[in-house]
Amino acid sequence: MKKVFLNTLFLMLSIISFAQTSDISISVSDAETDGPLLGATVYFEELEKGAVTDFDGIATFTEIPNGNQTVKISYVGFKTIETTIEVGTKKEFSFKLESGGNELDEVVIQSSRSTRTVKKIPTRIEFIGVEELGEKAVMNPTNISMVLRESTGIQMQQTSLSSGNTNIRIQGLDGRYTQLLRDGFPLYGGFSSGLSILQIPPLDLQQFEIIKGSSSTLYGGGAIAGLINMVSKTPEEEPALDIMLTQTQALGSTANVFYSKRNEKFGISLYGSGHYQKVYDPEDDGFSNLPKTTSLSFNPKFFYYPSEKTTFWIGLNGTYDDRIGGDITKIESGENGI
Repeated sequence: MKKVFLNTLFLMLSIISFAQTSDISISVSDAETDGPLLGATVYFEELEKGAVTDFDGIATFTEIPNGNQTVKISYVGFKTIETTIEVGTKKEFSFKLESGGNELDEVVIQSSRSTRTVKKIPTRIEFIGVEELGEKAVMNPTNISMVLRESTGIQMQQTSLSSGNTNIRIQGLDGRYTQLLRDGFPLYGGFSSGLSILQIPPLDLQQFEIIKGSSSTLYGGGAIAGLINMVSKTPEEEPALDIMLTQTQALGSTANVFYSKRNEKFGISLYGSGHYQKVYDPEDDGFSNLPKTTSLSFNPKFFYYPSEKTTFWIGLNGTYDDRIGGDITKIESGENGI
């Protein structure tokens, strides 16, 4: 009799324990189209249980404790929701996600003067995005050398010891065979090989496009080694204001300001930069390691949008750069240091 009673008690406890959990399914759909979302993440943080929705937008769970449970549902391109459901009252739950959350960064696409398809083009275009540009701008806000130095196949060559002038060499060829473009147009009128990249600040740039290899057919003899296209930031409806002030241990001071704004028909972007570098001689050998530099840049651009697919813009790229390096005594006396 005692054995039968114990077996009955064990069976009742098992039934009670089993009744404390439930198997449930959660369906996730688009609030706008009402279609199922494949690959949405459903996660119970307190239980550390998660699942991904199937082709029908359904995620299934087993042995979820009854009662109030907090569930988090997320999907790329949609707003994440976090809510509480009461497990045990029903076995099926439905949620609708609204678009707008976790949006990807904007991708700018520019065409070139070629009728060949992408599959038939032998050259490869490398891309440096806005996130990496922002990191390098903090390290060196005065010019783009920091951005390009870490790219394989590109070498920064100092062509003048006194002025610190630097050119870009691609795949070992001389700097005069590297073409610099700004928004698809030759920088400095096509004579960028004779000017230094130290005159190009990075704060108003959105991305870099690099072609390593001959592109002289499309861009002339200055692109035998390759080319670098710098894409500028464009104004958005939300105003953007970036201010960067930098002081270095090498006695250099830099101020950068960028502002952009647009409305339905017109837009504007303004960029101003000022850099002052005192002559720097850490070895005290009487010869400057960094030249005395005064640099100013002003780049205004005006945009006109007659339609959603058409944009007209006009801009000015103005730079003043004065460098004096060499003999410290001559520089301090106001003479040319060379």
